[in-house]
Amino acid sequence: MARPDKLPKILTEEETDRLLSEPNQRYYGPHRDYLYMRLMLKAGLRASEATALRPEHIDLMSGKLSVREGKGAKDRTLWIGEEVLGELRGWIDRRTEEAEDLEGAGYLLPTRKGTEVATSHLRRSVKRYARKAGIEEVDRVSPHTLRHTFATRLYRSAGKIRLVQKALGHSDLSTTMIYTHVVDEELEGAMKGL
Repeated sequence: MARPDKLPKILTEEETDRLLSEPNQRYYGPHRDYLYMRLMLKAGLRASEATALRPEHIDLMSGKLSVREGKGAKDRTLWIGEEVLGELRGWIDRRTEEAEDLEGAGYLLPTRKGTEVATSHLRRSVKRYARKAGIEEVDRVSPHTLRHTFATRLYRSAGKIRLVQKALGHSDLSTTMIYTHVVDEELEGAMKGL
C-alpha cells in the first residue's frame, strides 16, 4: 500500500493536556466544548456525531455509547471510561439547571437554548483552544485531529487495525490503514535515533 503524502496531524499527550486545560469550565459553553473534545479524543467521534448525541445514546452506568446514523447512515457501538462518564454525569446535572429549553431539544451537549451545536462552532472552538494552548501547526488542528489522535492511540494500545476500523466506523480497511503509517513513521524515527 502506498504511503500517503501527508500523514494525519495527531496531538502528543502534552499537547492534549494543554488543549483540554484551555476551556474555562466554570462557564456553560466552554464546559460543553471541553466535553466535546474529551468525547472525540476518547471515542473517536466525528464532529457531526458528537453534536448529534442525545442522552439516551449513552448509558452512564456501563459507558456504552451508541452512534446513530454516523457517516454513511451507519450505527456503531463504542465505550467510554469511568473518568469521562463521571464528567458527563456532572454535566447532565448542570445542563438541567442552566439550559433554558431542554424539553424539546434532547441533545446531550446542547446550546443554552437547547438546540444542536453547529459543527462549524466546534471547529472554530477547537482551533481557538489550540491557538491559546500554543500548539504548533494550529491550522491543522480541528475536531478531526482529535479523531486521528484517538485512532492512533487506540492502534498503539491494541495493535489491531481491525479494532480501529470498527471504532471509527470505516467500511473499508484501506481507509484505516493510514494509522499504521503513523506508527511506522514513529518506529523509523526511534530506530534511526539509536
